[in-house]
Amino acid sequence: MSDDAPLPPTPDAKLRTPSNLRLRMIASVGMIVVASVALVLGDIAFWLLAVVIALFMMAEWSNLHHVDARTKRLAQMALSVPLATMAPAWLIIEPHDFFTLGLIGGAAFFVVIVTKLPQLAVGVVYCGVPVLALVVLRRHDEHGLLYAFWAMALVWACDIGAFFAGRSIGGPKLAPRLSPNKTWAGLIGGTIAAGALGLVLHATAGLPLALALCSPVLAVLAQIGDLYESWLKRRAGVKDSGNILPGHGGVLDRLDGLVPVAPVAAALVLILPSLTA
Repeated sequence: MSDDAPLPPTPDAKLRTPSNLRLRMIASVGMIVVASVALVLGDIAFWLLAVVIALFMMAEWSNLHHVDARTKRLAQMALSVPLATMAPAWLIIEPHDFFTLGLIGGAAFFVVIVTKLPQLAVGVVYCGVPVLALVVLRRHDEHGLLYAFWAMALVWACDIGAFFAGRSIGGPKLAPRLSPNKTWAGLIGGTIAAGALGLVLHATAGLPLALALCSPVLAVLAQIGDLYESWLKRRAGVKDSGNILPGHGGVLDRLDGLVPVAPVAAALVLILPSLTA
């Protein structure tokens, strides 16, 4: 698609009718509840949910790149190998985080060799690394549940803050070529909301202050991830990455912000132990 070609509709361009907004809100609450319950139930439930989501993400990524059904299944099968090594059962022996990370790279290499489609190999990394990051956060010492919840909830807070700030304030567009309805006011509102959530978790749940102060930066990263997925859909000429989620589109449409946030959040917790002291 050339730069002068008209933009296809995006999720932001959907009709904002009361019924549509109500459906989106109900679906959003439902997804947050499901993720939170899986998080609280423990490592196995959270891993199972993460695996299912990752495979849906891989399918939608494949669709965005117009690959056939056989190639899509091959990519999902390749991704399923590192996903399997994230299972809590492996932890009975010893952690395999770096082994799993290597397997994600190996799966991507396998996909590009077999399919000759580098973009599909990128999808294996795009879908696999965030899941690994969330699983690592969930089982990181006694505060793992808090860290994983923080990484997910700051993206939720960012989305909510951006939505309401963008609707109520409006103003200059953030990236009109990619996402016509996103505004600078929405970016600022989402960043403030994520920062406020971080401070609330610090005050009420003991989230380390340094991590709480990183929340606004991660919120900006989440919105960059959102714009990246909008760019992917623009290139593919589609409105949504899928249609599995009522009022929202596909799984990628809802997790585009979490994709870059989860690995960075995990790095902050793991590489900077002084932040979690």
